[in-house]
Amino acid sequence: MKLAVTGKGGVGKTTVCALLARAFADAGRRVIAVDADPNATLAACLGFDDPDSITPLIEMEALIEERTGVKPGSQGAVFKLNPRVEDIPDRFCTTKDGVRLLKMGALKRGGSGCYCPENAFLKSLVSHLFLVDQDVLIMDMEAGIEHFGRGTAQGVDWLLVVVEPSRQSIDTAKRIKSLAEDIGLARIGVIGNKCRTENEREFIERSVSPLPLLGALPYDDGLRLAEQEGRPPEPSRAAVSEEVQRIIAQLENEQIVKRTLS
Repeated sequence: MKLAVTGKGGVGKTTVCALLARAFADAGRRVIAVDADPNATLAACLGFDDPDSITPLIEMEALIEERTGVKPGSQGAVFKLNPRVEDIPDRFCTTKDGVRLLKMGALKRGGSGCYCPENAFLKSLVSHLFLVDQDVLIMDMEAGIEHFGRGTAQGVDWLLVVVEPSRQSIDTAKRIKSLAEDIGLARIGVIGNKCRTENEREFIERSVSPLPLLGALPYDDGLRLAEQEGRPPEPSRAAVSEEVQRIIAQLENEQIVKRTLS
């Protein structure tokens, strides 16, 4: 099960990633959670001790130079476009409560079409993570699909777009859908978050159609407080955990269908 999770900033996608990772791990699945957001808070959300001490891979200049043959920041240098990365998860993952975390960092943005040793390294790593056999992979991304190319897209079981009941997050979801379809990401689903009423859930479902709404997490003060305080998500409402389980059931059912058809 390979899941890429994206959405507008502030909608709670990192909380959703943590809830999914925790639920899969509690069910006995082997989980690797990848933080590819520049505002890297997944470690804190999963309850890792001293999350700020975990260095993002994008900042490991000696490692990137070793693998690409070029020191990050070099101008006009020729570097390896497909550096060796297969050992990276085992070397740099940290583990807590059954969840392995890889703090990757975001791609460098140096202008349109920017490609540098750091980006070559990260894109090779993303391809490896999504195209080799894993049990459950959950990748927390910023609002976009910059980490993926057409080849990597084949390994993504679901691109999950987290939205809240707001026009801005819905518009972001539609832009992501368009970009995803351009590179062949065919299975795109929406997870609603912070829904206070059934009307808000219906608003999301109506607005994102024809994308499927896989579930809508109710607004929960326990989740809000945990997010503010940098603690693992602790729902105060049973309905949140129940909805997470329903979402996982849908993801797994669709994966079974996909394997059967292939």
